[in-house]
Amino acid sequence: MKRLVINAKDIALITGNSVRYGRDLIREIKLKNHKKPWQRVSITEFAEYMGLDSDEVRENLQ
Repeated sequence: MKRLVINAKDIALITGNSVRYGRDLIREIKLKNHKKPWQRVSITEFAEYMGLDSDEVRENLQ
């Protein structure tokens, strides 16, 4: 089964930055998309925010 959501550690691996940067980025994406604090960020939302192809992001997470 494919994953739908991304977490701070995944973002750190993709971007080469720290996990703290990943947490901050998730917070920014949630604000932009008007999400509640308990809602998760999808891989597609992350890819759109960063200007990346969501298929490439999914490939790099596997």
